[in-house]
Amino acid sequence: MHTREEKLKAFGETLDVLDTLREKCPWDRKQTNESLRPNTIEEVYELCDALIADDNPNICKELGDVLLHVAFYSKIGEEKGEFDIADVCERLNRKLIFRHPHIYGDVNAETPEQVAGNWEKLKQREKDGNKSVLGGVPAALPALIKANRIQEKARNVGFDWEKKEDVWAKVKEEISEVEAEISRDDTDKARIDEEFGDLLFAVINAARLYGVDPENALEHTNRKFIARFNHIERTLKEGGRTFGDVTLAEMDEIWNEAKKLDN
Repeated sequence: MHTREEKLKAFGETLDVLDTLREKCPWDRKQTNESLRPNTIEEVYELCDALIADDNPNICKELGDVLLHVAFYSKIGEEKGEFDIADVCERLNRKLIFRHPHIYGDVNAETPEQVAGNWEKLKQREKDGNKSVLGGVPAALPALIKANRIQEKARNVGFDWEKKEDVWAKVKEEISEVEAEISRDDTDKARIDEEFGDLLFAVINAARLYGVDPENALEHTNRKFIARFNHIERTLKEGGRTFGDVTLAEMDEIWNEAKKLDN
């Protein structure tokens, strides 16, 4: 591992390279906050792919790409005379120190839950903090991640189930309401959408209460499904067949073969 001096030197070289590119490269020179935003989103998702695969070489690579974007936005801010990378770091440092009084002050917090609770309360006290508990949840977050974040923030101010086991009654209630709605003669898509949304929100709540990140859990299932479905497709191709040549029962049989390969 590198020394502190080596780390600072490497970061400084990154800033130097970016300065040169911003000055001399036509593509880098024309970039704005707006033009970079789609690339930033893509880079973050690529980092997430590497993280969920626990692929350390790619995690390192993708972190570099994300760091470049942080530095790039800071460079644009500097050119506008608004802020630079030092301001970004200094503001982050002040926030971290302020929100960790159990480390830098005299507040007692022995568990992660106590730390998270203090964090939300401190955010409300910050001069430029959010005006409401849920005000800091980005509107553009994907719905599944947003639901989990909303529930975490509500929990941190005491709005949560007293016993986690109680959530299953809510999940069952929402399943019943979905079934009742889709069986109505006068049902419509809007009401069905609403009931399915309530069910998904309750399931996400249950996952959170049992220490499961629903986004990660669902992505693992996505990848498992892809692997098994690809096995069906390969098996059919090897036999000179297509999906139209086999029954659902035959596909299920190959699917079960794929499940055995997982073990």
